[in-house]
Amino acid sequence: MSNSAAPAQVRKLVGAFVDAPDDRLDTEFQQLVGAVWRDGALTGLAHPAVRELATCFDAVDNRRKGYLAVLLGLLAEAEYPATDGPIATAVGAGLDTYIGLLGGLDAGDPLGLALVYLLAHFPAGRDRILAAAGPAGAGLDEDDHSRLDRALAALDPDRPVLGRVFPSPSAWRTYGTEGDFDQRWVETMSPEQIVRGWRADTRTAFAGLGAKAHWAVRNRTSPATPPAVTFPPGDRIPRATDLDAGAFAAHAAALRCPGCGGAFEFGRHRAHCGKCDAAYPITSGILDLTKSTAGDQADDFKFMLAESPHMALFYELVARPNFLRLNGSNWDGAVTPDVEDTYIAQHVRPVDGPVLDLAAGAGRWTGKLADTVGAGRVIALDLNGPMLSMLRARLTGVPALMSGATPLPFNDASLGAVLCWNALQAFPDDAPAAIAEVGRCLRPGGTFTLMTYRNSDDPVYRHFVASHTFSQYSGGPRPFDLDTLKESLAAAGLRIRHEWGPGTFVFITAERV
Repeated sequence: MSNSAAPAQVRKLVGAFVDAPDDRLDTEFQQLVGAVWRDGALTGLAHPAVRELATCFDAVDNRRKGYLAVLLGLLAEAEYPATDGPIATAVGAGLDTYIGLLGGLDAGDPLGLALVYLLAHFPAGRDRILAAAGPAGAGLDEDDHSRLDRALAALDPDRPVLGRVFPSPSAWRTYGTEGDFDQRWVETMSPEQIVRGWRADTRTAFAGLGAKAHWAVRNRTSPATPPAVTFPPGDRIPRATDLDAGAFAAHAAALRCPGCGGAFEFGRHRAHCGKCDAAYPITSGILDLTKSTAGDQADDFKFMLAESPHMALFYELVARPNFLRLNGSNWDGAVTPDVEDTYIAQHVRPVDGPVLDLAAGAGRWTGKLADTVGAGRVIALDLNGPMLSMLRARLTGVPALMSGATPLPFNDASLGAVLCWNALQAFPDDAPAAIAEVGRCLRPGGTFTLMTYRNSDDPVYRHFVASHTFSQYSGGPRPFDLDTLKESLAAAGLRIRHEWGPGTFVFITAERV
């Protein structure tokens, strides 16, 4: 393409967006974005586009300004970690304009959110930007203010604070009271790893601001205010207690040894396999199938005492709702816990056999499952000890298994139903195998009910979701390709009987044929 043709093409794309009627505005924006930016990388049209966008920015209405602010932020971010590259420099030439606009907008205004995302890329203007944003809670809400503050901050390599960006730095300051809980691993990191972690956290801050702003601009509305969090003091958090061995024995016909597939005999503190002579410890109603012991009780199986249950509550009360907003595009708060409860109550339809809560976490939805089918039928499974400890504290009659999903420690065609709620995306690489295991273990007619997330059709929103990295840098969100997910269900012998998908949620109930 000749140099003269490039600016003409850019002017045409920008003009089509600026002049688009409301019902075409989003489509023209996507055309413009795709020409200058793709999956986080700049195209050859990016530089002439910045000049054209700067020329028209002042002349367009606030709705179009919101779209353009998101695009300018994407262009500047594409050069990160550099903040003085040619594109960022060209975008930054309008800094006075962006700051001036931000100071005159109400908190939560879609244009204001878009400007905050854009301004987050210019640490040289940190003091002026934070002044325009106003005090936390007076201008921006506290979460967004802390994301902006973190995005504009400089790394202190001698005292790095890492892994506390999602759901927001303010959430960690307010609720993450276990000061050293998530920082022990930082002490083992090399200087290079610390820098990489800092940059990943910065991108997470960008993405949190960007996802919210982009949703607000597209939907022409302010995101809903999340419900207030009521966090109990540490001395009022319940603790798990022992469970009578009969609770596991009730499910003996379904359970099998993960090592050899043999049957278990249950005592108060262990499950013994008569086939291979392995013994697995039971503590506080949790059968740990990740280790075996020759004794009656595992002396080292004390995770529910060593790990604070506070972090299980932090996940459930603070991180999880934000995860739904991000991954489900649930910024309007349409999918509430009551909506989730209702879906479970209406669609879990077990045949004979135990009902498994797969990847049960801290037990909030295990409780709803127990209400739906009866606590005596329910057994919970998860790999996270502190989460299971909280589940057991809440659901004193429900036995729990500490185990992975591949393989499941159940016999063929032994389960009446399986629930996997807001969890399948946590092990996306293993999801086909886990779904196959569900199909193996379900009895014909038994249901598999799940809630997870699909990839957004919008490449900009997809970028913001993918840019998140969670604590300890173990990975970020991995939504599913919906067709691929359905193929895995079909391959496992599961036929979809109900499907629902507000936003980028996936609610599915499938039946074992």
